[in-house]
Amino acid sequence: MAVNTPLFLSLAILLLTLHIRGAADEIQSLLEFRKGINSDPSDKISSTWIAPSDYSACPAAFYGVVCDPSASSVIAISLDRLQLSGDLKFNTLTSLKSLQNLTLVGNSLSGRLVPALFTMPVLQVIDLSNNQFYGSIPARLTDLWPLHYLNLSGNNFTGEIPERIGNLQQLKVLDLHSNNLQGDVGKLIPELRNLEHLDLSLNSFSGSIDLSIENLSSLGNTIQYVNISGNNLSGGLWAKEAMNLFRNLKVLDLGDNGISGSLPDFGPLPNLQILRLGNNGLSGLVPKGLLQGEVPLVELDLSGNQFSGSIQEINSKMLDILNMSSNSISGPLPSSVGSCHTVDLSRNLLSGDISVLTTWNTDLETLDLSSNLLNGTIPDLPQFQSLTRLSLRNNTLEGNLPPAIGFLAKLATLDLSSNQLEGQMPSSFFISMTLTNLNLSANHLTGPVPLGGSRASTLQILSSGPPMEFLDLSRNLLTGELPAAVGNWIRLRLLNLAQNKLSGQLPNALSKLSGLEYLNLSYNSFSGQLPGDLPASLKSFDVSHNNLSGEIPENLNVFPDSSFSGNEFKGRRPSASGDHVPGVNETPGRHRGLGSNIKVAIILASIGVAIMTAFAFIAYRRAKFHDFRVRRGFCGENFGRDIKAGLFSRPSFFRFHTSSAELEPTRQTLNVSLGGVATASGRISSPESPVLSSPQRHETSEQSGSSDVRSPVRFAGDLCFLDSSLNFTAEELSRAPAEVLGRSSHGTLYKATLDNGSLLTVKWLRIGLVKGKKEFAREIKKIGAIAHENTVPLHAYYWGPREQERLVLADFIPGDSLAVHLYGTTPRRHPLSFTQRINVARDVARGLMHLHQCGLPHGNLKPTNILLTGPDYAARLSDYGLHRLMTPAGVAEQVLNLGALGYRAPELAGHSKPAPSLKADVYAFGVILMELLTGRSAGDIISGQSGAVDLADWVRLCDEEGRRMDCIDRDIADAAGDESSEEAAAMDGMVGVSLGCIRAGSERPNIRQVFQDICYVREVLQLS
Repeated sequence: MAVNTPLFLSLAILLLTLHIRGAADEIQSLLEFRKGINSDPSDKISSTWIAPSDYSACPAAFYGVVCDPSASSVIAISLDRLQLSGDLKFNTLTSLKSLQNLTLVGNSLSGRLVPALFTMPVLQVIDLSNNQFYGSIPARLTDLWPLHYLNLSGNNFTGEIPERIGNLQQLKVLDLHSNNLQGDVGKLIPELRNLEHLDLSLNSFSGSIDLSIENLSSLGNTIQYVNISGNNLSGGLWAKEAMNLFRNLKVLDLGDNGISGSLPDFGPLPNLQILRLGNNGLSGLVPKGLLQGEVPLVELDLSGNQFSGSIQEINSKMLDILNMSSNSISGPLPSSVGSCHTVDLSRNLLSGDISVLTTWNTDLETLDLSSNLLNGTIPDLPQFQSLTRLSLRNNTLEGNLPPAIGFLAKLATLDLSSNQLEGQMPSSFFISMTLTNLNLSANHLTGPVPLGGSRASTLQILSSGPPMEFLDLSRNLLTGELPAAVGNWIRLRLLNLAQNKLSGQLPNALSKLSGLEYLNLSYNSFSGQLPGDLPASLKSFDVSHNNLSGEIPENLNVFPDSSFSGNEFKGRRPSASGDHVPGVNETPGRHRGLGSNIKVAIILASIGVAIMTAFAFIAYRRAKFHDFRVRRGFCGENFGRDIKAGLFSRPSFFRFHTSSAELEPTRQTLNVSLGGVATASGRISSPESPVLSSPQRHETSEQSGSSDVRSPVRFAGDLCFLDSSLNFTAEELSRAPAEVLGRSSHGTLYKATLDNGSLLTVKWLRIGLVKGKKEFAREIKKIGAIAHENTVPLHAYYWGPREQERLVLADFIPGDSLAVHLYGTTPRRHPLSFTQRINVARDVARGLMHLHQCGLPHGNLKPTNILLTGPDYAARLSDYGLHRLMTPAGVAEQVLNLGALGYRAPELAGHSKPAPSLKADVYAFGVILMELLTGRSAGDIISGQSGAVDLADWVRLCDEEGRRMDCIDRDIADAAGDESSEEAAAMDGMVGVSLGCIRAGSERPNIRQVFQDICYVREVLQLS
C-alpha cells in the first residue's frame, strides 16, 4: 500500500508543533506559578526555575519537577519541606494537562484553592499539608474522579466538606486534620466510599457516629484508619451490630470529644491495633476482652473518662501501651500487666499495697501510678532495668527510699513526691548516669543534701557534669549546709530546696550553674550574703524567709520583693512583698489574733447593707463590673477583680491602698483567723450568730447573692490532703492567722499563715453550694491531680461535721491577676507590652489545653482567675474545675455570673441547667484575648455609629468594617508603628484568633488549634 508522503509529513509537522506549543505552555505556567513564591531560603527554586533557551523540551531541570519522557510533559511537582513562603495562584497550573502529583508539604505557603485546580483531568495526588492555605474547599473537588490521595491537613481551611464527596470513588486517603472545618459527621460518613484512611482530627466537626448499618456500610468495608479526635462529637459509639462492618479497621482514634455511654464489645474487630478514646464522657466498666487479648490491641487509651470498677489482671501479650489515667478505677493494682511497656493508671482510686509491682512485667519502660491511694513501702524493683520513667507521686507510701532504684540502668525521671517517705536519701540517686529529673518533695526525708562527698571522684569523670536537670527536694526535713559541690551539677535547670531546715552560707559555687533557670531556697535558715554572680539565666528566684543579709546583687533586682522578704537585706523591706498590697483592711505588717479562730469584720448598719445590695443589683443588671484590686486569690486567684476600677462605684467595706493620697479610702481594720468570728468591734461571734447568717453581710464581688459562710470555734472534721505536700493538723489550721482576700459566688477566700510560716489560700465554700461528701471527695481528688506549669494545684480540703464547714486549700502564690494588669491604674504599673500579652495568651492557652487533655473544663475562666507571676509574668490558671464540686444550682449560678461578666458562651444562655464545656472555655478565652488586645473589659458597653455594643460585638464590628487595628489598645498599637509592620500584622492575626474563639459552638476551634495559632504568631515575631 502506497504511503501518502505529503499527508504524513503534514501530520508529523502538526504534532511537532503541538508538542512544542504544549511544552512552551507548561514552562510558562510553571514560571507564572513561581511568581507566587517570595521566599526560597534553599535557593533551589530560584536557581533552577528559570526560562530555558529551548521551550520545546519538558523542564526536567526545574527542581522538583518530574517529566514523562515519552510525552515530554510535566507529570509531578514535588516541593516538600523547602521552607518556601508566598501566596500561590493555583490557576496558573491548569495548563499542565498531564499533572498527576502535586505535593507542597511542610512549607509556609498560603493562598486559596481555586475550582480550576480540580478540572485537571489526571490529577491523582494532592498533598498541601502543613502550610497556611485558607478559605473553603471548592465544590469542584468532587469532579476530580481520578483523585485517590488528598491531604490538606495543617492549614486554615474553613467551612464544610463539599457535598457529593462520595463521587470520588477512587479516593483512598482523606486527611483534613488540623484545620477549622465543620459539619455533621452523621451526614458526612454515609457519603464516604472505599476509603482506607480518614483523618478529620482537630477540627470542629459535630454530630454522632452512632449510625445505622446502612449508613456505615460504604465506609466500614474498606476503612483501616479512622481519626476524628479533637472535635465536638457527641452520642455513643457504634452499636455491636455495626462493629461487624469494620473488620479491616486497625486504628480508631476518637479522643477529645464528648462521646458518652458505655464501651461496646470490640471483639468483632480482629485487626484493631490502636484504640484511643481518651477525654470523653464514657463510663461504666472496662470490657475485660480489651485487657485479656481478645482484641489484638497494641495501644489502648481510655484516659480522662468516668470508668469505674476494678482491674484484676492484664493478660494481653500484644498490648504495649496502656493509659487509663483520670478515671475512677478502684480496688488493688492488677496482679499483672501482661507485656505492656508503658502503663499509666494515674489519677484513679486504686488502693492497696504497692509491693504487687514485683510481679509485673520486667520490660516496663514507663510507669505512672501517681495520685491514687496506694500504700506500703516501695520495693527495690531491681528487675526493671528498662524503666525510663517512674512516678508514684501523691499516694500514701511510707518507709525509706530503696537504693536499688538509683541503679536502674535507664531511669531518667523519678517522681516520688507527696508521700510519707522518711529517712535519708540514698547516694545512688545522685550518682546515676541517667537520672535527669528527680522529685522527692513533700515527704519526711531527713539528713543532708547529698550533692557532694563520696561521689566526688565519680563527678570528675563526667566532663559535662552529672546529667541531672531538675532536682526538687522541697518540703522535707533536710538539714545541714548546701555543699559547694553543687557547682559540679552544671546541667541543673531547676533546683528547689524550699521549706527544709538547711542552714549555713550559700556557696559561691552556685554561680557555676550557667543554665539554672529556677532556684528556690525559701523557708530555710541560710545566713550570710547572697553569692555575687548568680547566673543570668535565672527566670525564677526565691530566697525569702531565711537569715540572709547584706546587699542584693544588682542582677537580682529584676525579681520582686517577695523573693527576698523575711531576711535582713539592705535597701529592702524585711518582710514586705513588692507584689503585695496589704490585704483586706489590714494594717501593714500586723496580724492580730483574737483568742478564737475566725475574725471577720462586717458592717452592721442596715443602711449600708441596703446600699450594697442595691448597688450590687444595679451592677448585675447592667453587667458593669469593677475591680476591687485585691492582690491575691485562691491558688493565685484574685477575687473581686471582675469589677473594673473607676467605671462604676458601689459601697464596700473592703478598702485598699492606692498610690494616690486623695484616692486612699479610710481604713477599717479587719482581723481574721480561721477558727471563729469577730465583728468589726472585736466581739467574737458564735457560729450560730445572726450576724453571720445574714446574707447581706457577705457582699461578693461577682454577684449580690448570699455568701453564707459560718465558722466553727474549732475544726473537728476531716482534713484530707490531696498530695501530701502540706504537713499540719486541723488544729493548726484553725488557729492560723488569716486575712480575707475577697468573696465570690463560691464563698470567702482567706490567706492563712501556719505555725511554720507557710502561706496558704483557704476557700471557705458557701452553705448549700457543694455536693455530698463521697462525690465531693471523688471529684476534688481528680482536680487535685492536675499538675502543670500554667496551673496552680489544690493541695487539701477540710470536711467538717456541719454543712457550713467546707474548705479547699492551696498554695499562696505571690502575683497579681491579669485583671489588675489590664485595668490597674497605679502609677508604678506599666501597661503590658504586646510581647507580654501574647506570652500571657500562650501560657493561658497551654494551661487550658492541659486541663482539656485531662477531660476537665475550667468552667470559670476570666482575668481574675489568671495569675501573673515572676518577672516574666508567667500565667497560671486558678479556680478551675470547681463546678465539679457544686450542686446543679451552684453550677447554674456560676454560669449566670460568667454571663453577667461577659465570658459566658452563648450556647449556655438558654439552659436551665447549664454545664461548663471545653467549647465554652474557648469562648471565654476568646473574650479574654480581646481584653488583652483592646485593654477594655468584657463588661464595657462601647458606643459607636451602630449604637452601644459589648466588647465582643465591637471587635466583630471592627473586623467586618476592615479596621481591626482601630480596636487595638493604644498602649501597644502606638509601639507597633506602621500598620504594615510585623508587630501590627501579628496584632491583626491575634484579633483573628480571638474572633475564631467566639464563633458559634459548632464552628469554634478547640484549644489546641488556638494554641497552635498563637504559637504561629509568636514565630512570626521571632519570640523565644
